Amino acid sequence: MDLEKEFERRLELRGVTRRDFLRYCGVVAGAIGLGPAFGPRLYKAIAAGPKPPVIWLHFAECTGCTEAALRASSPGFADLIFESISLDYHETVMAAAGEQAEAARNQTAAAHAGAYFCVVEGAVPTAAGGIFGMVGGRPMLDIAREVCAGARAVIAMGTCASFGGLPAAAPNPTGARGIKDALTYDPAKPAINTPVINLSGCPPNPVNFIGTLANYLLLGKIPSLDANGRPLFAYRNSVHSQCPYHEQESRCLEDYGCKGKVCHNNCPSQKFNDGTSWPVQAGHPCIGCSEP
Repeated sequence: MDLEKEFERRLELRGVTRRDFLRYCGVVAGAIGLGPAFGPRLYKAIAAGPKPPVIWLHFAECTGCTEAALRASSPGFADLIFESISLDYHETVMAAAGEQAEAARNQTAAAHAGAYFCVVEGAVPTAAGGIFGMVGGRPMLDIAREVCAGARAVIAMGTCASFGGLPAAAPNPTGARGIKDALTYDPAKPAINTPVINLSGCPPNPVNFIGTLANYLLLGKIPSLDANGRPLFAYRNSVHSQCPYHEQESRCLEDYGCKGKVCHNNCPSQKFNDGTSWPVQAGHPCIGCSEP
């Protein structure tokens, strides 16, 4: 059967039309700076496969980044994970648990060594050998080193995974660190130099996650990054420069502590909850959540 027709059949079974998914591909292509015209190319790339394997690890975090992704509805999160990627391990949404879940993670890492993406959500406790954060009786630090070492690239989902975030706030007794720092800080252990893409934000926009993978599907490489390891397509410009209210004296929130001038993110253009709104539109100053 033609791969694209089979793809459309699977979408139809989940109540998603070709037009809906094509529209979403146009949004993602536009978000990564390729323009909506690349939407059909992204659609064909997803339909043709193979879908990139993804291992999604949870460490010191609140699961808010996953919750933000779950709020996507046009198309929904299920459609994205089943049709855009092969999500082989994700503690929050997978049916397996315990040894069965751990086996799924290890099998994916072994079968797709060098080809899978590792998504890290949350900071990594590193103090005292990482004993302040355990999964299945193992330190999160050990799991991070093992899984990230075999990945094509690591995607740090959210500010905690990118820069340490709230878990790393002073006095930081657990030694929580962002994933890149956690993989390279200890001089007694070999550094894990797998490329790390920081999708900072509390939470990051799900479009930026899919956009990062779309860059790989379309161009065969990770996106260009800024000095903080963030994709330029999402973090190149300040929030203030994109804000529709920055020239409206009565509406600009700079005098109320808005950090839009020093924060870089695409919140004003992509918004959240299917493009419904973003903090400043709702009347709240930007708190600079995507900065180190």
